[in-house]
Amino acid sequence: MRNPALQERRNRQILADLVRTYIETGEPVSSRAISKRFEESLSTATIRNIMADLEDGGYLYQPHTSAGRVPTAAAYRFFAQEIASQATLTVEDRNWINREMSGANSAAEITERAGHVLAEVSRGVGIIVSPPLRRAVLEHARMWLLPDGRVVVVLISPGGNTRDKVLRPSRVFTQPELDATAEFLNRNYSGWMLDAIRADLLQKLATERERYETLAQSALTLCDPAILSESSTQQIYVEGTAQFVGTPEFADQDHLRELLAAIEEKHRLVSVLNACIETPEPVFVQIGIKEISQAGHNLALISAPYSGHDQIQGSLGVLGPTRIDYERAMTAVAYVAQLFSEALQKIE
Repeated sequence: MRNPALQERRNRQILADLVRTYIETGEPVSSRAISKRFEESLSTATIRNIMADLEDGGYLYQPHTSAGRVPTAAAYRFFAQEIASQATLTVEDRNWINREMSGANSAAEITERAGHVLAEVSRGVGIIVSPPLRRAVLEHARMWLLPDGRVVVVLISPGGNTRDKVLRPSRVFTQPELDATAEFLNRNYSGWMLDAIRADLLQKLATERERYETLAQSALTLCDPAILSESSTQQIYVEGTAQFVGTPEFADQDHLRELLAAIEEKHRLVSVLNACIETPEPVFVQIGIKEISQAGHNLALISAPYSGHDQIQGSLGVLGPTRIDYERAMTAVAYVAQLFSEALQKIE
């Protein structure tokens, strides 16, 4: 149910104009500033009354009694959901993104270019999260036995992405057993995601144990996503962190240091962006990212999933101050996700 403060169309338009003005200026917005850009002829007194209603509704606050109003997190959410979500990518941005993304010949180069574009367009941090290991698609598996009994497992995904892990299995394998296990996976599961492989192997063990027990059990031991868990640094690409330095939202140096340290750790970003994969929205917007740091209430995350093999794979997006240009960032994130998916398919 819509908040009573937003029942009237002009209230919604005034709130949208106020958010847009604050994003542009960074200064508390007065009723006079709104009256100059409002399409209807309203007195500043009428606008002040509407702004007071919006403040009572939790969408605005007044830093000082003599100051104008500033948007709250609820105002940014309204703006992202009802205003920016209807925006279209400008011709200039489309052409610039196309130029920046063209000509990449590898997954690493595509990722680097996409991160650069996202950082530039948002004046924040561009982030690309590769698929969680359980969603990684297997193209080819190889395994080697080390002299001390450990096993090197290498999983190659379409596009040349490689995941490798050195394991110490609970039992000793021979190289012929490893070769047979890798051949079994390559023959039966090329093009499958690891979590789907695991589910199918478990089903085979439950229904056809005698036929599949040795190979299926070995494959589960060596290719279970939980066992092959990877570090967050292998999952995420980040560009543009330095752009937070000097922003008004992070003038507090302690908050800034905490935020930069959290971004450097990266695993918090992975968990937040992976959440967007589970949501139905083509572009996911989160205002206030407390999972990242105590200063996270000043952050906005705009993300979108990218796909491959007709399956959602990973996610990409931008992390910036709540005073981000939502219309430009949301349209750019959606377009970069589309180009990123198409580019990955071409190099596979």
